[in-house]
Amino acid sequence: MRDVLNRMVLPEAVKKMVGSSNRIIFPETRDELIDIALGGKENDYFEVAYDVPGQEKVVEATVARCKNGLVVNYTDIYLRRRDPDSMVIADNEKTDKQTFVDKYGYEFDSLRDETFEWLENHDLIILPFMAGGSEFGYPMLLVAPANAGFFAAGLADLQGFIPCSQVKEGFKPRAVIYLAPTFRHTHFDGKQMVVHNRLDEVYELFSYNLYPGPSAKKGVYGVLLKIGEEEGWITLHGSTVKIGASGRREVVLMHEGASGGGKSEMTEHLVMDHDGKVKLGINRVTGEGLSIRLKEACSINPVTDDMALCHPKLQNESGKLMVMDAENGWFLRTDHITEYGTAPQLESLCMHPKEPLIFLNYDAVPGSTCLIWDHAMDAPGKPCPNPRVIMPRDRIEGNISEPVAVDIRSFGMRAPVCTKHKPTYGIIGLVHVLPPALAWVWRLVAPRGDNNPSITTRSKALTSEGVGSYWPFATGTKVAQANLLLEQIAGNPNTDYLLIPNQHIGAYRVGFNPQWIVREYLARNEGAVFAEDQLAESGCTLLGYKANYMEIDGSKIPEFMLDVAQQPEVGEEGFQKGAEILIQFFKDELEQYMTPELLPLGRRIVECIRNDGSLEELKSLL
Repeated sequence: MRDVLNRMVLPEAVKKMVGSSNRIIFPETRDELIDIALGGKENDYFEVAYDVPGQEKVVEATVARCKNGLVVNYTDIYLRRRDPDSMVIADNEKTDKQTFVDKYGYEFDSLRDETFEWLENHDLIILPFMAGGSEFGYPMLLVAPANAGFFAAGLADLQGFIPCSQVKEGFKPRAVIYLAPTFRHTHFDGKQMVVHNRLDEVYELFSYNLYPGPSAKKGVYGVLLKIGEEEGWITLHGSTVKIGASGRREVVLMHEGASGGGKSEMTEHLVMDHDGKVKLGINRVTGEGLSIRLKEACSINPVTDDMALCHPKLQNESGKLMVMDAENGWFLRTDHITEYGTAPQLESLCMHPKEPLIFLNYDAVPGSTCLIWDHAMDAPGKPCPNPRVIMPRDRIEGNISEPVAVDIRSFGMRAPVCTKHKPTYGIIGLVHVLPPALAWVWRLVAPRGDNNPSITTRSKALTSEGVGSYWPFATGTKVAQANLLLEQIAGNPNTDYLLIPNQHIGAYRVGFNPQWIVREYLARNEGAVFAEDQLAESGCTLLGYKANYMEIDGSKIPEFMLDVAQQPEVGEEGFQKGAEILIQFFKDELEQYMTPELLPLGRRIVECIRNDGSLEELKSLL
């Protein structure tokens, strides 16, 4: 251990912990991490428990060793999903986020010292890794209590880790995650809380809960966004796939959007019946089903699942955005998998893995096989909406680790059912083409949409995820990110933009079928989005251009799925009422960006929206 410590340039706080703790673990292998998560190689079941002042021992989570991996379940249902209000900022740098002192009424320094003292009195895991990947990433550390081994193992699968023997001389962490679960009880009324402290020498991330979403996943994302804000680049919130159909040129499609917007689903394979039938949707009013037939599904080679690194060193002269995966593993949600056969490829990967996987929020006992359609129950008859499996990307067949040029960027949005009797913003057709200026506006507003399964707040009201749809994880200012996004779009003129809904198209329940159907269309057309005569202006300017007709393998998409106003259950009146909801929401959200810091081009685009400018006006701006 002393050898690895001598090779690292550690912050003073970590040096003191190393000197005070009775036992320090620097893991060498993944198998070692799996055993640590269970409290030892001989164990099949482990309780992650802590002594909390003023309470009896608190069991935060249980870990079971199953045939195909570790199954983690939280005793507090609240911990099974990310709390969108779990971030606070402790430092004095520029931020639009709530600060620690404003929220709690005292400076963070005293709690920081308490946290360090608590860690000094525990056996510790210290895990070095590279945020953003080994090639272009930045050195980071996790410092965690040893009995939270499942958290360390999960972070290692998500972000990768550097074995003890491979830590290079001069390893100096740009950021450190400090894990101290008991403080959510003693200081935060049981709530998830992650405190970001952006110091000059090191970015400190204090995770006061054991759900990895806000820290091991999105906390690391926040670190990359902060570095990118300083250096002038972005880590986008999107999944990327290279798709192709027989004998045709392959196309790279990136799908962005708020959590629940279909990013992970974009990497999944299309489900077809034996005769080629593919479900499109079911009418919520009449019960009528829609389907199309395909000869075969396109090939899919995944590139990114959630965090897409857009580092300037990746860019070339193609005029297209260049991206590569910023993560080592993917945090896949399987709430839509409710029975065997729903997603055969993913089911096979999870049931017969080459190495044990890490599962969260599933009903499984030691020695059993964890089944990804067997979700833990939040209450009798109420399955947890956020079951997750951490899938190391090297387990996924055909995954691409190299940078790719993005031909098309699509944006996904959860849409509610819409009818003339109950009009909503669920007026988006199967696919819309957006001019670049409008694509930027959608990324500024980033509607979270209907009934989001990924976070604790589930609302049918229209809300914003924030700029880029990654704003919940950013620590700086919205306008700074808005400018970076605008410069990125303007600097890559050969990348096209689409808008794709999920869950509903007007009166039809569609799930994630729209993005899978559009993916098939693009693969067969080699990325040529639409012929000129296929497009017409939508009845709502924010939706850009609609498709007049669309055909895949001889199967025609009904026109009422391309233009919701043509659905008799919605009609023109219902469509326009929905458009009014959407337009007003966008206008309200865009007001916050009209500051002196916004680029002049951005101001002109926002003013065009505010003044009900035409689609042609928006198109001419960028």
